Amino acid sequence: MPKLKRSESDERATDFVESLDRGLRLLQCFGATAGPMTLSDLARAADLPRATARRMLLTLQRGGYVSGDGKLFSLTPHVLTLATSYLRSSQIIAVLQPVLDRIAIAAQEISSLAVLDGDDVVFIARGGPTRIFSGGLEIGYRLPAFCTSVGRAMLGQFDDADLAARLNAMNRQALTPQTETDPKALLARISADRAQGYSLVDREAEPHFRSISVPVRRYDGVIVAAINMGAHVDRVPAQELLDRFLPLLRDGAEAVRSQLL
Repeated sequence: MPKLKRSESDERATDFVESLDRGLRLLQCFGATAGPMTLSDLARAADLPRATARRMLLTLQRGGYVSGDGKLFSLTPHVLTLATSYLRSSQIIAVLQPVLDRIAIAAQEISSLAVLDGDDVVFIARGGPTRIFSGGLEIGYRLPAFCTSVGRAMLGQFDDADLAARLNAMNRQALTPQTETDPKALLARISADRAQGYSLVDREAEPHFRSISVPVRRYDGVIVAAINMGAHVDRVPAQELLDRFLPLLRDGAEAVRSQLL
């Protein structure tokens, strides 16, 4: 009897390693609260049976990613090797870091690089007038894409139909009194930002902060990231973002286009 060919869905199901998925899910649960967590709390947060969570934690402990006494568990610094591997292997960071530093020195403000991750943006690099930072968004910090200038700059890569579907499906909880949450209004704003080539968001993600961003495109025009600069509303007016920051951001994004594959 001839051997039946497996379908792509069958192959995907076979290739999926459920235990690895559970272990990674468990690692992510540590960020929910500060300090050590109990086995029961972690199992509940990861939606896993207690016995399964215990086996996962003991495996992670043997690998050096978790420490614990059997009752309370914490992440170890070794878990940072996972993030470091991404940061060191990312072509976007390698290419953009000198640009961020140059822009930051020219403007005497912090500049940031972000990528889209589902419905969120994640900040993966930043530059400053000095290498010692006193403020700004930390690397790894996440924010909703719909209400941030970097997020809107990257959401502009989708056509209006796809964008409308994404906006309707995502959680659009207001972060400040100024946050726009209406999907039709957001669609109009992001479409306008796409046309003008930048996004300016005023106090929608943080109460006293405004920022401006431009998309970063690779060699073929596809948007792969966004770079931004921002400041406290009492210190930098919106017009200064347009007059002083926007040209620097545009020049920086254009300068690396041919280098991104």
